[in-house]
Amino acid sequence: MISKRGIRLLFIPLLMAASVTFSSAQERPDALKLYRAGNYDQAVEVCKQELEATPENMDSYSVLCWSLLRGGKYDEALEWARKGMQVSRYDARMVEVMGEGYYYKGNNLDALKWFEEYATIAPTGMRIDSVYYLMGEIFIRMGEYNHADIALTTAVYHTDSVARWWARLGYAREMAEDYRYALAAYNKALELNSRLSDAVRGKERVETKLRG
Repeated sequence: MISKRGIRLLFIPLLMAASVTFSSAQERPDALKLYRAGNYDQAVEVCKQELEATPENMDSYSVLCWSLLRGGKYDEALEWARKGMQVSRYDARMVEVMGEGYYYKGNNLDALKWFEEYATIAPTGMRIDSVYYLMGEIFIRMGEYNHADIALTTAVYHTDSVARWWARLGYAREMAEDYRYALAAYNKALELNSRLSDAVRGKERVETKLRG
């Protein structure tokens, strides 16, 4: 029969192990918090460590890719997104990263392909507004202003509080010579931010066209 002293001695290693585990959990950096604070390089390192321990952790892949994108490391973001899709091919976060990576590299057609896939698999996803905004920017780059109008109209339908998006919608409509609706978009942009220079100049141009 074990004495009370023996029982206490048995519990000491267990308590020490639990203390170490609790302490390490407290000290472990939070990659998402680092990302949100703009500490992208630190977030990348934490995510890579997490993926060494749990190679199929899609949350780690996501924060890693977002941090790489915000840090301007587009090729590396694309590389890690491809690795993430080997774990989960239709993870919407990876699909969006692929589109965004190609967008910032100036590869319009590949970006559009991935953004369209995101819109198909995640029509109410957390990045759907930004996806349509970026699609609109791509169509502006390509000179397809009616398509840009549709994409940007969808972006502001999902999130109507971004002045720059309304200004870009006004610009797309202006380039399509749809001046009356361009003016409406510029006015909305100025309601949200009266000092937005693109909207101020755009409104002046469109009003001149309408008077002429």
